[in-house]
Amino acid sequence: MKKYYFLLFSLVFISGFSQVFINEIDPDTPSTDTLEFIELKSTSPNFALDGYVLVFYNGGPSGTGNLSYYSLDLDGFSTDANGNIHFGNSLVSPTPQFIIPNVTIQNGPDAVALFLGNASDYPINTVASNTNLINALAYSSSNAITATALMSVFGLTQSINETANLNAANQSIQRKNNGTFEVKTPTPGVNNDGTGIMFNYVSFTTNVLTVTEGQNLSITFTTSQVVTVSPLTINFSLNNGNFNSGDFSGNLSATIPVGSTSVAATISVLNDGINEGDEEMKIVVYGLPISYSLSNNNKIIRVNDANFIVLPFGTPANPTFGNILSTAPNGYYASIEGLSGAALKLGLQNIIANPLIVHGQNYGDVNEILKIADQNPANSNEVWLIYNEIPRSKLDIQTGNSIVGKWNREHIYCQSRGGFADATSNFSDGINIWEPAGPNIIATGHGDAHHIRAVDGQENSSRNNRNYGVDYNGPNPLVISWRGDVARALFYMAVRYNSLQVVNGNPADLPVGYIGDLATLLNWNNADPSDDFEMNRNNYIYTWQQNRNPFIDYPNLASYIFGANFGQPWSSNLGTQDFLETKIGVYPNPAKDILNIIGISNNSKVEIYNMLGEKVLNTTTNQNESISLNLSKGIYCVKITSDYKTFDRKLVIE
Repeated sequence: MKKYYFLLFSLVFISGFSQVFINEIDPDTPSTDTLEFIELKSTSPNFALDGYVLVFYNGGPSGTGNLSYYSLDLDGFSTDANGNIHFGNSLVSPTPQFIIPNVTIQNGPDAVALFLGNASDYPINTVASNTNLINALAYSSSNAITATALMSVFGLTQSINETANLNAANQSIQRKNNGTFEVKTPTPGVNNDGTGIMFNYVSFTTNVLTVTEGQNLSITFTTSQVVTVSPLTINFSLNNGNFNSGDFSGNLSATIPVGSTSVAATISVLNDGINEGDEEMKIVVYGLPISYSLSNNNKIIRVNDANFIVLPFGTPANPTFGNILSTAPNGYYASIEGLSGAALKLGLQNIIANPLIVHGQNYGDVNEILKIADQNPANSNEVWLIYNEIPRSKLDIQTGNSIVGKWNREHIYCQSRGGFADATSNFSDGINIWEPAGPNIIATGHGDAHHIRAVDGQENSSRNNRNYGVDYNGPNPLVISWRGDVARALFYMAVRYNSLQVVNGNPADLPVGYIGDLATLLNWNNADPSDDFEMNRNNYIYTWQQNRNPFIDYPNLASYIFGANFGQPWSSNLGTQDFLETKIGVYPNPAKDILNIIGISNNSKVEIYNMLGEKVLNTTTNQNESISLNLSKGIYCVKITSDYKTFDRKLVIE
């Protein structure tokens, strides 16, 4: 009798678990795959999925893959009144029951399988097996290439081709009622054949996507059909990470009365008087009645902190000079006094690459360094982006595949040219853990913050590994405030590491360890002098790496190692030029119809002379004003009088 009851229980148990199957999958979606989803269906409504797990496998025609790459534990989930439930990216509508990160579901040839078990039973790279298998689906983007090995493991005789109609990005693979599959327009959250209960969908919008502490946020909830029978109360939460109930006030529920389709809720974002950095709230609706379904959810709203810190110096676009002093210890550069030529370069390397002192940080550490080193002086919650010369929130650091609106890390001495691509970990281990950093350890260059800057993701891609000046000049040729920074970073790298050089020209086939253009960089070093932003950056990186960029402390060093003064003895007195002299610069140069001058006081006098000595322009200007030009092509001398001192600058009109 005990055996009989055990057998009966087992049959019932297996029967219960066999009434759910993979109903739809959309792995290939428009653009960067932000609309991926997978749908399950049960033969009975409101079916509990406790004890199930979905596992995604990477397949291949020769069986070289066949390992799991993602698993989703289904404990706590249930299908809806139609027997459906779907999981997918945050932009999928109706809103998935669980958000799968963008670009997760692979396009194939692959397979997905439903098992009895937990996600912990299927860690990444688990070998495919049919043990506890409930249902499986193999798919690909070609009839000719299928996951044959996975099909064999799961007992499948067919692989579904998502490109059957030559429109994979806009269609999904769907199960028909007879158990076969077809490819057509996606139907997440509803029956594939269009039957079943038609839910009243709830969506919501906000009046803004960004709110500052002290302001209000309005959330409007809307139903696709008029509310009937009884009012609809919508409950929602806003907590997300450090953003919690202490950061806002307002009622976290709103009710749409019978006969209406919308209601608005107002949330007050509180100003606590403390700078905690910008944050993000997440609007999450929960607990809707069974006849309603969410059309969107998990909306992120940026919350700008009103109490940001302003530093006592200017941005690179509006530089200041002399407010931030070098923190180099007394005698830091004493050993290079009187040296010249190759001996000067070696002596400098012995300071900045001393393996007994200098720390090698990894690439992950650089993310933490840049949040301080490249902080926007005008707003402590932002970083300053090189090339574009604009600020961006620290929260917008790139974490996924998308680079639009994100900032990431730009290697000034690009990785492919430097020979240190992916040489260190992308996970920060902190200031107190470091690797040896002698001049022959090129891997250290991968995480050397002296040549890595915060940059707009798209501009980083545009720069790629192009040489400066002869190929890459930034997104706007009128903006030159980053050019001296780039030059000094490359001079540092060419001294710091034995295998790196800065050379002239733009040859297409430069070997690893070479970057250009030296002549351009020497000009940039003079035209865009080192400012307070660079010095502050140098000081902060020194606290991590225990070395400095000497070309920020002494910009003139570049000429004695790479330029016209090569072979002449160096003295620190040579690097201590008249302060006003070092900060005066003209740009763009070459110019066409406008000219800007940096480092000058208000109402500075500007005179321009041609090569015959004739004065062709006489005006006064301020640092933030542009001078209109109407000059023929050629070479000119710009005479600038500021603070009772006069300086000459060469100008090329093209």
